[in-house]
Amino acid sequence: MRKICSICNMRHEQVKAKKHLGQHFLNDEQIASNIVDGLMNKCEAKQVLEIGPGMGVLTKYLLQKPITLYAIDIDNESINYLKQHYPDLAPRLIQGDFLQIKPSELFKEEFAVIGNFPYNISTQIVFKVLEYRNQIPIMAGMFQKEVAERICSGPGGKEYGILSVLAQAYYDLEYLFTVPEHVFTPPPKVKSGVMRMVRKAEAPDINEKMLFRVVKAAFNQRRKKLRNAISQFGVEDAILQPSGYADKRAEQLGVKDFIALTNLVIKHGNNIN
Repeated sequence: MRKICSICNMRHEQVKAKKHLGQHFLNDEQIASNIVDGLMNKCEAKQVLEIGPGMGVLTKYLLQKPITLYAIDIDNESINYLKQHYPDLAPRLIQGDFLQIKPSELFKEEFAVIGNFPYNISTQIVFKVLEYRNQIPIMAGMFQKEVAERICSGPGGKEYGILSVLAQAYYDLEYLFTVPEHVFTPPPKVKSGVMRMVRKAEAPDINEKMLFRVVKAAFNQRRKKLRNAISQFGVEDAILQPSGYADKRAEQLGVKDFIALTNLVIKHGNNIN
């Protein structure tokens, strides 16, 4: 059994986990260190943004690395705690919602993202990272286990979906390790999973907005064959048939297939405005 740091237990007496914020404070030092290593082993960015630092279980390991650390938390109590215990970080602490800020206004250079992400907004965080992928070369963090597995999953299974395709179009994904429930305070009802996203050396040569539209349309009706699921774009069946996509369903297509399908829609669609 892992040793739980007494300092961490003291922290939980000072900042109360708030259910409406989805807070579950990690109290296993080795896991915290491993999460930070999961980012830093592949990170070349000089600036790192920690989302939801809580009481700093990841923060203290990040501060030991040769980076400039920023941290954002919506919880005023956590911000005040971090200011008190990590005064050198105080000028780079941001009280706010990562989903509402414009990272380009905070960072002029590339920056990495890390965090023990609240389960209720974790997928939205990934979408935000995709939106700012030109500035975010790498992200590592903790998700609900099934969410991390879903994002990292390949074609052919029910876990494979919209976010799987879009994340894998622009990043190389890796599921790193599973985290049990008992190492959190309060313990969640599900296991957690740590994953890493590293931006691809070359972005796919595709219209981003159309790729998002095609992928979403295909998976929003995933039980239907693609000729029906993407009928809204007005691509004639005679165009889809030779490609082999007409009779397939969304979960059967890999990322490259979706890029090829999107190019067909762009070239032959009668309703893509």
